[in-house]
Amino acid sequence: MRRFMICVLVCLTAIGIAAPDEWQAIPFNETDWQRDGAPTYRIEDGALIFDGDGRGRLMSRQVYSDFELQVEFRTSAGANNGIAIRAPIGFQSSRYGMEIQILDDHTHEQPDKRRICGAIYGLYPALKSATRPTGEWNQMHIRCEGRRVQVVLNGERIVDADLNTIRDREQLRERPGFLREAGHIGFIQHNGRVEFRNLRVRVLPTARPANQPPAGFTALFNGRDLSGWQSWYADPPEIARMSDAERQQAQTRANEQYLKHWRVENGELRFDGQGVHLLTERTYGDFELWVDWQIEPGGDSGIYLRDTPQVQIWENASGSGGLYNNERNPNRPLVKADNPPGQWNRFRILMVGERVTVWLNETLVVHDAPLENHWDRSAPLPKEGRIWLQAHGAPLRFRNLFIRSL
Repeated sequence: MRRFMICVLVCLTAIGIAAPDEWQAIPFNETDWQRDGAPTYRIEDGALIFDGDGRGRLMSRQVYSDFELQVEFRTSAGANNGIAIRAPIGFQSSRYGMEIQILDDHTHEQPDKRRICGAIYGLYPALKSATRPTGEWNQMHIRCEGRRVQVVLNGERIVDADLNTIRDREQLRERPGFLREAGHIGFIQHNGRVEFRNLRVRVLPTARPANQPPAGFTALFNGRDLSGWQSWYADPPEIARMSDAERQQAQTRANEQYLKHWRVENGELRFDGQGVHLLTERTYGDFELWVDWQIEPGGDSGIYLRDTPQVQIWENASGSGGLYNNERNPNRPLVKADNPPGQWNRFRILMVGERVTVWLNETLVVHDAPLENHWDRSAPLPKEGRIWLQAHGAPLRFRNLFIRSL
């Protein structure tokens, strides 16, 4: 084992990738960083200096998932800045990723501790202010591992956040980016003079066995069999007209006839293209859902939420992720973020009330859009329902189906 690990480390070094436990100094330059917006900054003696007002960001070119970051900073009186983590390009970091607040706490009196230096801005409070006097250098250490985010400022741990505990509906709708798996690190200009130096990052290992849920989630698919799933036999309006006995008989017949078209192979849930939809046995209300999916050229499918179609999956110029059956509200994705057919894609779907946010391959494709009741346009969306994997006459593959009830 030891010889194997040495070989891995040598190979990683040879291709220019830092080993998972290796700290790496990242200089401020135009090679490792990119402008996002119009930040006004300069680099002097290796330090990154923002001076004045602005709304731009300087973002890493590399994407990070789990990592540790160390940096030193100092502010002028009243200055305000931020460190973006797991943030996308082109979107407000504090809403669509996360922002660790950088602030001169000695000038700004913030009763809301979600806005003081070191807090996850607008989302999770710091325990206290731990900044040094204006003009002195501060040391900050940030650790992101899964849904746990920790901030140590000048030797004091001021944030130890389990992001899964944030269940406030308005926060989930207003700031869905804190649930992202990965994104860019960056520096967010607001106002005043702020300097950064001695930036180091250490990448943490993120490998997880297939179909093993992360902390806070439950696996809908165990990777071995169809436990927890059943076949479609009728749409909700027709089911509502049946007696309990009729439903049970129809479900039994459908399972016997159609479940054979869904099989488990190599930890994947595979559909041969010949049967009907696959549904969870349980119903769900508000939730966060992860789904890995793969289609073949020309493939077509979707994810029904609360028995309602659907978050679209298909090979199409407009891309997947849109709420296809909406008529009054948005039904197309904001951008196309699909990987080509034959490659895996990942949905992360947030269902809060009647509203849906969809990330596809860590790109926001639907933001807080109402999902309409397809079966009765005049009625509200059901408060609970099953999750469906839509069969549309094309072979499909799924894995890593995880849910977290809210």
